[in-house]
Amino acid sequence: MLVAAWIGATVSFGPSHATPAKEAPWLPDAAAYRLTLFLGNLEPIPWDQVETAWSDPYHGSEFSAGALAWLSANSDIGAEPVLDAIARKDRQALFEAATQTIAHRIEEELDRALNADDPATAQQAVQTARELYRAFADGIGAADADAARQIGRAWLELNNSTGSAGVLGAGATPADREAMVAARTTISIYLAENYLAADFAPRRQLTPLPETAILSGREIDLPPSLPPGADIFDQDPLPLLVLNFEEQGIDETDLPLIAYGDMLFDSAQIFGGPARDLGIACSTCHNRSDINQRLFIPGASHQPGAIDVDGAFFNPVFNDRRDDPLDIPSLRGLRFTGPYGRDGRFASLRDFTRNVIVNEFGGAEPTPFMLDALVGYMLEFDFLPNSMLTADGRLTEAAPVAAVRGEAIFNRPFEGLGNQSCASCHVPDGNFLDRQAHDIGSASPPYQGARSGAFDTPTLLGTAYTAPYFHDGSLPTLASVVGWFNETKSLGLAASDRADLTAYLETIGAADEPYEAFDAENTPFRLAFAELTTFASTLDTLLPRRDAEHILLLVETVGADLSADASTMSNLTARPDVYALADRLNQVGAAVRQGDWGTAEASWTAFKAEAETLEARAF
Repeated sequence: MLVAAWIGATVSFGPSHATPAKEAPWLPDAAAYRLTLFLGNLEPIPWDQVETAWSDPYHGSEFSAGALAWLSANSDIGAEPVLDAIARKDRQALFEAATQTIAHRIEEELDRALNADDPATAQQAVQTARELYRAFADGIGAADADAARQIGRAWLELNNSTGSAGVLGAGATPADREAMVAARTTISIYLAENYLAADFAPRRQLTPLPETAILSGREIDLPPSLPPGADIFDQDPLPLLVLNFEEQGIDETDLPLIAYGDMLFDSAQIFGGPARDLGIACSTCHNRSDINQRLFIPGASHQPGAIDVDGAFFNPVFNDRRDDPLDIPSLRGLRFTGPYGRDGRFASLRDFTRNVIVNEFGGAEPTPFMLDALVGYMLEFDFLPNSMLTADGRLTEAAPVAAVRGEAIFNRPFEGLGNQSCASCHVPDGNFLDRQAHDIGSASPPYQGARSGAFDTPTLLGTAYTAPYFHDGSLPTLASVVGWFNETKSLGLAASDRADLTAYLETIGAADEPYEAFDAENTPFRLAFAELTTFASTLDTLLPRRDAEHILLLVETVGADLSADASTMSNLTARPDVYALADRLNQVGAAVRQGDWGTAEASWTAFKAEAETLEARAF
């Protein structure tokens, strides 16, 4: 399991916010090490993925080589102990071998720096060594702040002591070898004691914590992290959000329950660790009610846009011990698309929502108000407008001729479909679904006689933008979906018929405006700012009710995200004002915690005035 007590040390996690921060690329060997730690904490351990972590570049890597090839080309340090531990599936041996490999690599680069004939070579070696040290840095920082500062100064001293070639020979400075040796000694002694130990204490959880900290028995607050290759950032381009009430001209600030639900949809605070601590919210997977096609977490995703929500990562108690990630479904038109869950196991959206919070992501039991708000907000999700399709699922004159021919095929009964048509399940005047689950043979049964291959019929509306397809995302295009049915159901469609049917699917799955349109007037920050201030508007309702619990949840979410989103502003002069606005909201929370409702209301009044001033300045 991911979060567990281990020998000697205990880790506790602090609060986070829903805006993730990007990190610098990892060197291949350091990346393999961090992936080993992450994957080694899953239960069961995906040994095939551990092996891949060393053989292949990590997801999204800027390097074309994996750790093994990288070591072969750039190091004299072999990875045989690591490979042997993987082959034997020996978790403790793997941890020790991988840890020592990185520590030896740091020492190897420090040797190169000290033996370099010129400053440029020395500086490059120091830089590489420091990037490798990054694999241990958060563990050292969490366990021993004094040592982390001392080693940090040693890295600076080492870098400053390598000398300089100057510019065109002018201003050259020789290396200060005495200072280099002293700085290197500080780093090497710590590595020898903590990452090159002859015998490591047994690990119940694999972490980069130093050996001395593990043996100390102290409680250590180790900030959670995702491994190299993880991507929880929003899809780009960002899907357009269509809300029923907005299309009717109703302002969200006049709908406090809906606005609070909107906030909860963007709040990581409703989940448990590690999702909460990493800033993962409902909107992380479901960008703007649709899907996040870039989301990827090693060990929980087999490809971008997929996630295993009942695996070992999010909630060990809910771990079904099966590697079965699912393609993230769109939530557009949610009020029309029940039952819920890929296999339709929840008739109630409320029950489904509670299951996501409590079971899938390990959150505390939500209050009735929270469930009312979340469900109320999600029921406002609408489908994307499509001028080529009428409300009852018929093509308009704007549809291409090929799609019109494809519509006839879509409605034609086929013997291979049990004398039914595609439209029998994807009912055109029922938003292209029938609210039932069917086993079409897209999933292999886990055991003989199993009836676990039934999945609820997905709507076809908006599907032109939600590739890949099927529950596991195994088919990349709508054309491949048509081809799969033609082959597996013996439909006998000619190439021209398949092309026409594909054109029909692409037409009914299209939209007039599928993505958010950003320009100088509508920037990502302005969109985020408008959303966050709308969320905060629910304080007009919550403060008079003296609803401390839900006020504090809102303040923790919106205040943190205001500060985080300020970093994306192009108008640097307005950034301090946004930070001040976030602080004003935090003042509301501080006053509520003390039961000082007068101060809380005064701070809220000041927040509204300052927010209005900022908006008027058109930042």
